[in-house]
Amino acid sequence: MTKTKKVRKKYYRKQVSLFALIRKIKLWPSRKGVLHGVKSFVVTGAYAEIITHCNRRIIIRNSKRSRAVRWLRNKWISTECRECGIPKWKLEKFSSTSFKRHYGAQLK
Repeated sequence: MTKTKKVRKKYYRKQVSLFALIRKIKLWPSRKGVLHGVKSFVVTGAYAEIITHCNRRIIIRNSKRSRAVRWLRNKWISTECRECGIPKWKLEKFSSTSFKRHYGAQLK
């Protein structure tokens, strides 16, 4: 018999900055709705550079209301990137994550 570990539900504040959220969950939604795994994340001032596991380089700006934050918060993702190879446990953990307005970690 194998034990299946129950995934605990995580709560984060709704209006957290993009940098804090990406640093925590290590996932990036592309504009086509594909979810990528983040290999490295380097902040330089108001901008940051993301390198995904499929070796795509993305320059982003910090925001609380950007497209990427809204897509992560509302889970508007259509597929996962096959090249990135995001583990099943990470996808389950992401799917069990909730964003509440007055409850959860602030990710400072």
